[in-house]
Amino acid sequence: MTLPAPGAALPDDGYVAYLKAECPTCQLVAPLLGELGATVVVQDEPGAFDGAIDDTALALSFAADVEAVPTLVRRAGGAEVGRTFGWSRADWRRLTGRHTLGADLPELRAGCGSKTREPNVYEHLVARFGAPGFSSRAIAVGDWDDPVEACFDRGWTDGLPVVPPTDARILRMLDGTARRPGEVIGRMPPDLAPLTVEKVAINAVMAGCRPEYMPVLLAAIEAALKPVFTLHGVICTTCFSSPVIIVNGPIARRIGMNSGINALGQGNRANATIGRALNLIIRNVGGGRPGELDRSTIGGPGKYTFCFAENEADPRWQPLAEARGIAAGRSAVTLFQGDGIQGFIDWKSRTPQDLSRSLAMSLLAVGHPKLCEFFNAVLVLSPEHHAIFADAGWDRARIEASLRDNLRRPGRDLVAGAHGVGEGMPADRGDAMVDKFWPEGLLVVRAGGAAGLYSAICCGWTGGRFREESQPVTIEIAE
Repeated sequence: MTLPAPGAALPDDGYVAYLKAECPTCQLVAPLLGELGATVVVQDEPGAFDGAIDDTALALSFAADVEAVPTLVRRAGGAEVGRTFGWSRADWRRLTGRHTLGADLPELRAGCGSKTREPNVYEHLVARFGAPGFSSRAIAVGDWDDPVEACFDRGWTDGLPVVPPTDARILRMLDGTARRPGEVIGRMPPDLAPLTVEKVAINAVMAGCRPEYMPVLLAAIEAALKPVFTLHGVICTTCFSSPVIIVNGPIARRIGMNSGINALGQGNRANATIGRALNLIIRNVGGGRPGELDRSTIGGPGKYTFCFAENEADPRWQPLAEARGIAAGRSAVTLFQGDGIQGFIDWKSRTPQDLSRSLAMSLLAVGHPKLCEFFNAVLVLSPEHHAIFADAGWDRARIEASLRDNLRRPGRDLVAGAHGVGEGMPADRGDAMVDKFWPEGLLVVRAGGAAGLYSAICCGWTGGRFREESQPVTIEIAE
C-alpha cells in the first residue's frame, strides 16, 4: 500500500480533526466539523464520517503527534497554529473564534486515546514513518529470508534462537530506561568494544527481555565492568565460569523474578532472559565467543544464563545485598564469577550445629578439597534448611561464623602430596590452620521452594585466589 506523505492531504489553511469512530466524544463533536469546514482524518473506520480521509495506516496521525481524539488542529500558511483535544466548549470556541459554537453540547467531555499511542503501536510507527536515530548498523533481510535464521547465520546467537531485533522492538526496549541510547556504559571485554545503551537494548531484545528488565540488566553490566570483577579473565579462562546474577529488592518482585520453586532452573522469563542478555552482550559486543576468546575447557550451562532473585519472604533473614552494604529495602544486583550447581542433600540434620557441619563437608569439595583460599562460593540455602537455623535463633552472621569455623582445617592435611594426592596447598602452610574461603569469600543466599531439604553450592572461578584483584560485585539498581 502506498502511504500518504505526512501533511500531503491536509489543507494549508483551515481546520483538521483527528477522530475515531469508536470514540463517543468524536461522535459528539462530528456535527460541528461541517460547520467549521474541517478536514476529517479517521483512524479506524473512515466510512463512519462523510468525506473523511482514511488514516487507518496512522501516517497522518503520527506526523501530527496526535495523543488523544478528538484533536482539532488549526492550520494557517501550511503550518499548525493551534490545537485542542477532547471536547471543551471554551477551548474549541477560543481556538475557532466562534463564540456560539457547540451551545447545545455539554460543557466538557473527555476524549479517547489515539490509536497511535496504543500498546506496541507507537514504536512501529516511529520505525516506519519516523527516524529512530540508531547508531548501530542496520542489516537488511530479504522478503523471502527467515530473520531468525539470519541471526544464526551472522553468529549472533548462543546456539538457541533469538528474537530478531527490529527497530520497533529496540525502541520499545529503550522505553525501559531513561538513559540515552548513545550513552557509552563502558568497554566490553574481551575486545573492549564500546557498549552503548542502544547495544544493550538490541541484545535484550534478542534474549527475549521485557523493557522493565532493563534497569536490572544495566546494573548487572555496570557490575561486570568493574575492574575488580575481572570479566576479561572470567570470559577467557579455561575454567567453567560465567557471570551469576543475584537480584535483591522490590524490583525483583515487580518484574516477576523467581526466587522460589526452581529459582535456579527454567521457566521464568525474567530470570532466563536477563542472564541470557548479559551473555549475548559478552558474545556480540565483547567478542567472547567459544573457541575464540572464550577458552573454557568444558564450559557450563551458566554461559547461557544464570540469574535468580533472593527469597526475602522470611523477615528473620538479612538479604545478601543488605549484608554487602546496600541500604535495606533498596534493589541491587550481586554479580558472582561462578560455575554450575553442586547439589547438597541433608534430610536428617535437625540442629543448626549439625546442619552447619554437614554443609561444611560439602563446601570443602568446592574446586578441590585440598585447595583453600583459592575459590569463592555461593551457598544457596533453601527455606527448609534456613528454618532449622532461624527457628534456633541463628541469623546470617551466626550461620556464616559457624560455617567458617567448620571449614577451617590443619594445613598438614591440605599441602600438596598429603594423603597421596598431588594437588594441594604450598608446603609452608603445613603448620597452620587454613580457612577454606577468604572471610568474605562465601556468599550465603536464601532461595528455593518451601518444601525440600535441598540446598545448592555454586563454585567460584580460580581467579578468586587473588583476593584483592578478583571479587564479587554488588551495586544498587537505578530505577
